Amino acid sequence: MTIALWAAATVAYGLALLRWLRVAQREHYLSWSVTRFGLRWWNTNAANRLLILVGLVALGFALLYPVAGLLTALVVAAGPLGLSITGRTGPLRWTSRLRRLGVGIAVISAALVLTGTLLGRAAVTMVGAGIVMPLLVDLALAVATPIEHRLSARFVHQASRTLGQIAPIVVAITGSYGKTTTKAYLARLLRQSHATVASRASFNNRMGLARAVNEQLAVGTEVFIAEMGTYGKGEIAELCAWIEPTVGVITAIGPVHLERFGSLDRIVEAKAEILERARTAVLNVDDPHLAALADQIENEVIRCSTRESSADVYIDATGDGGVFVQGTRVATLEDVSVFPGNLSCALGAALAVGAPMVGLARAIDDLAGAEHRQTVSVSDLGFTIVDDTYNSNPAGARSALATLERVSAGGRRVLVTPGMVELGDRQYEENAALAELAVGRVTDLVIVGRSNRAALLRGSAGGEASVIVVDSREDAVDWVRANLGDRDVVLYENDLPDHYP
Repeated sequence: MTIALWAAATVAYGLALLRWLRVAQREHYLSWSVTRFGLRWWNTNAANRLLILVGLVALGFALLYPVAGLLTALVVAAGPLGLSITGRTGPLRWTSRLRRLGVGIAVISAALVLTGTLLGRAAVTMVGAGIVMPLLVDLALAVATPIEHRLSARFVHQASRTLGQIAPIVVAITGSYGKTTTKAYLARLLRQSHATVASRASFNNRMGLARAVNEQLAVGTEVFIAEMGTYGKGEIAELCAWIEPTVGVITAIGPVHLERFGSLDRIVEAKAEILERARTAVLNVDDPHLAALADQIENEVIRCSTRESSADVYIDATGDGGVFVQGTRVATLEDVSVFPGNLSCALGAALAVGAPMVGLARAIDDLAGAEHRQTVSVSDLGFTIVDDTYNSNPAGARSALATLERVSAGGRRVLVTPGMVELGDRQYEENAALAELAVGRVTDLVIVGRSNRAALLRGSAGGEASVIVVDSREDAVDWVRANLGDRDVVLYENDLPDHYP
């Protein structure tokens, strides 16, 4: 029996380790994120709640009767149900960092097993380590974070030297949403007047931006556009210490990552760090938080708006699309797929850089939107697709629904969504509100997964739209292809990675 228990414990431990390492990697190695996902997954449905209860009870009995540990090992190997080891949207990649993390977890687990050996329950202790694997991963992450920061310092130092040697104008862009699109617009606006390099889409943290500088910047680069993301206070300030911005842009403030920040005020404080070293601040004053910030800071401020005609950059989004810079009409925005708020910020940044206005006016006619952000295409079966899978904020979702209505040709209008995440205590409310709005505008609502299922069902109750519930995006795509044809349109709003329930 001892051999069987050791074998079961070893297999279960290995499977649990792979499963939760993948979650850690998908969550950017943030400490305590794995435990949060562990609690979320085990509480996903009745089956997983029953499974973890059985595992814990069996573990308790195993302290007296080791054979019961076999049942706990089975739970650890199988659960939580639905969380794949291999992954659909992000398979485990054995990077150097992941290998170091795995070693750290092995050391912690070995210490636990040694303790169990002294107590005469080594195999049972290993089974227990498997069931609390999310906590062990997070403990290892907490220890490893300062070490990883130190190990990556050489890449940051190299990037800092490169920036010092090339000395480009640095435009740093942040915001709760809209930063990637604004970056793409600005790069297009500047390409005729300045040699411009923009950081790649996902390179918006410390190591990503260091890599962008080290791999993309070359002698002759005049403008470097750095998109900066953050999960907490101090992160952007640290980035700006070595990527010192000439121009700081904030596109919007919203409840994205509210779960991590705790309040909108803290989000404003974290985003405003991008302005501390900047000569010029470019702010979307349609956002009341940023309008207030514009009145408080000492930087030179370029105010951008789609509502206030007195702003330095104003786009008449509800009228004829007139584009005004410092009161002078310079162009007309005729492409309805362009986001006017993001364009106004991009124009404000281009103005701060010193781009000639004539060139900017011409470039407005040649803008292209960022991928997966309300991009419109036609499927091989003839129905229209609005791809907004990279969006996960309430304002963007409402905008995407308006786009769905605009491109509708009179057929079925379908919204496919898993809802929005990381909205803190507003998540249920915001998803219910999205569903309530949607069922008044679409014919069919397809709810994907379990993360926001209860809120979306609550919001859609009483609406005229049919509601379909599926377990995965693949199931949703199959339903769409089986039911839609010519004159129909589907909006794919957000696409959660599969480490979410």
